[in-house]
This record gives sequence, structure tokens and C-alpha cells, in this order.
Amino acid sequence: MFELIKNPAIDFMGKKKISLGISSIFVVIGLFALFQIVRGAANLGIDFTGGTALMVHFDHPESLAGVRKVLSDQGFSGAQIQNVNRTSDLFIRVKVRKERTHSVTESLLRVLRTSFPSNPMTIRQSIEIGPTIGSELAGKALVAILFSLIGFILYIAVRFEFRFGLAAAISTFHNVVALLGVLYIMGTEINLLIVTSLLTLAGYSLTDTVVVFDRIREQMRRTVRQTPEELINSGINQVLSRTVVVSLTVELVLFALLVGGGPVIHSFSLALFIGVMIGTYSSIFVASPLLLVLPGRKQGLGVSSRKTAPESNRV
Repeated sequence: MFELIKNPAIDFMGKKKISLGISSIFVVIGLFALFQIVRGAANLGIDFTGGTALMVHFDHPESLAGVRKVLSDQGFSGAQIQNVNRTSDLFIRVKVRKERTHSVTESLLRVLRTSFPSNPMTIRQSIEIGPTIGSELAGKALVAILFSLIGFILYIAVRFEFRFGLAAAISTFHNVVALLGVLYIMGTEINLLIVTSLLTLAGYSLTDTVVVFDRIREQMRRTVRQTPEELINSGINQVLSRTVVVSLTVELVLFALLVGGGPVIHSFSLALFIGVMIGTYSSIFVASPLLLVLPGRKQGLGVSSRKTAPESNRV
């Protein structure tokens, strides 16, 4: 329906050493970030450390600096305060490494009401998570990511062959770890929404990788004599327009959520916005080159002799 890139003939496999080298750097950074998260040295959210999150509404707007100073003076120096869509609503998060989370919530509300007596305040949302539950959620999050990777290997292995499944799983692992590394460098708070975005990214990037792999498999069944590199390049170029258009469409939606979605889903939108770029890059520059790097039969990659016309590059 929309031909964004007409008749591309890009030599993607000729750049596989550079792309795999760049990806290796991101994986190392991501693994370091994962290590920091496991040992509790990263910017973990209250989902994993325990704490309280409040969304309060003032009848009259209060400045973030004023509220932050009041809370800091009363012992809540680590409180994170965000304005909700430039309204009188404030989103306040306080990490608590104690069991008595409820008393912290009461103390926080008492401080706000005492400090702003002439500005009535109502509670719109209140979330309290104990540190024990937070540790349990962290463990379950890691298990969820691990099982999803195993599932990807089995799915692709059944649909294609084991080498394809392994390449897709490594690519998905690369995407999750690379995104984690980027978020760690940016100082983004790691919470359950980030874990949700990681799993969402894994599913999205897997779908994108399957589309590329499916076209490569079709090229393998064709009667065109090509080297393995030429065959994979041909498959990628045929779906390049589709890949770019779909990714740009998703990015437009995520950008809208990032700008106007508010603080509650900001981390989710940010992670996916970055993750879709990583996933699109990975489908072309990581998953596909791995088919050449991983051990396995290469005979299926371009062995016949009769030529057929290439397919259209239209979406």
C-alpha cells in the first residue's frame, strides 16, 4: 500500500562485523546493569524496594520545588515528585526499606496537610508495597523474562529450525539487555512497568524477526542461485519497507503516549519508544547475521539454479 523505500539493494551482511560489535558493547553494558539491579545498586522503584506512591490533588496548584523542600525538611529527602499533565495533581513516590510502609504513608499525608493548611488536598490514588513483596516481584520478573526466552526458542525452532530459533532467542535477549543498559545509563527508575515494557518489546521484536526470517526462508525455497549472504540480503531488502513503516507507525503512537500519557505510564512509554528502535535494528543487524555465524547447515541458503522474478517490496 505504501512503498517507502523503492527497490533497496543494501548489503546488510557486509556490515555484520560492525553491527555485531556494536551490539556486543550494548550487551556488556546491559549485563552490568542487570548485575547492578540484582545487587540493588540501581535506581529501583518501589515495586522492588518497597515504599508508597501517592497521587494527590490540591485545590490550588503548588510548586514542585515548594513541595519537595517541605518533604525534604521533614525527612523525605528521597521523595520523587511529578506534576500530572500540568494540573494541580502531584504524583509522589517514596522508597521505604522498612516493613511499616503504611505508617510512612500516614506520615507523608500528615506532613502535606500540615504544611499547606490553606490549600485543601484530596487523595486520588494510594499504592503501598512492602519490601518483602518487592523482592518477590523482582524474582518473578526475572523468571518471566527467562521463560519467555525459552518459549521463543521453542516457537521459532518448531516453525523454522533450531538455528533460526536460537538466532531469534539471542536477538531477543540482546534487545532486552540492551534496553536495560540504556535505561540504566539514563538513570531511569526500574519498576514493574519497565519489566512489562521489556516483555512487550520481546514479543514485538520477535514478531518483526519472524517476518524477516519468513522471507529469508521463502528465498531459501526459491530457485535463484545465491550465496548465503546474498540470499539473506535479498530477504531483508524485500521486507525493509514494511519493517520501517510498521516501526515508524508504532513510534508515532508511543511518542504520543510519552508526551501526553502522564507520569504513571511515562517509564513504560519511554522504554518501548527506545526498545522499538533497538528491536528494529536487531531484526536486521543481529538476528539475520547470526544465521551465518551460528553453527548449522548452510546448504539451504541458496543452492538451486533456475531464476525467478523477485517479489515486490510493497507493504
